[in-house]
Amino acid sequence: MMLEPSIDDLQTKINSKYTLVTIAAKRARQIRATDKVLVDEPQSNKYVGQALEEIMADKLFVKEDSK
Repeated sequence: MMLEPSIDDLQTKINSKYTLVTIAAKRARQIRATDKVLVDEPQSNKYVGQALEEIMADKLFVKEDSK
């Protein structure tokens, strides 16, 4: 079974695997609590999959600190 979106595609959006996992997990908990997804017609029926789809659709991203 192939996971979509792929980790390679996701890393074009967020280059740190640790950050990617942390953000996806946090967003998945928010989706579970609110039942609101930022993408129209998500392909995944799992919360983490929906969070990853949001990242690929540029609906969810990391704000870089300005120093």
